[in-house]
Amino acid sequence: MEKLSEQKLWQAAACLACVGVLWTRLDAFGASEFRGGRITGKLFTMADLGSLLFLVALLLTIFFPRVAAAIALAAALLCLPFYLYILMPGPYRQIFKGEYSVPLQRPFVWNSWAVVGVLSLVIAAFLSLHSLSKGRARLVR
Repeated sequence: MEKLSEQKLWQAAACLACVGVLWTRLDAFGASEFRGGRITGKLFTMADLGSLLFLVALLLTIFFPRVAAAIALAAALLCLPFYLYILMPGPYRQIFKGEYSVPLQRPFVWNSWAVVGVLSLVIAAFLSLHSLSKGRARLVR
């Protein structure tokens, strides 16, 4: 059996980190009114789908690293709005007008888990783009 490359291990670790950070906090939001909101419900569904895509990317990284990188990039793009809403509810409410059940207390909120989530998504996206560009360079030669 072929030895796993360092790139594949980093990509798999990034997918696992994204799933881990997301799942530790996603249940807390899903049990509240957050899941049923007009805007927040869609954000929750996107993040939930993104976590499943990260799991698929994690499994495919060993055999099809470029396909897994594309899936992980799509998952990162699906999860990012969820974290940004947690960190910046004010700008979201300005963009998406509507009636919210909870009054806005501050436009920007510090949430350590959300910051770690965004950082894990950025790392996963960077590694995915690197894997995709590395594969493309091989095809051009």
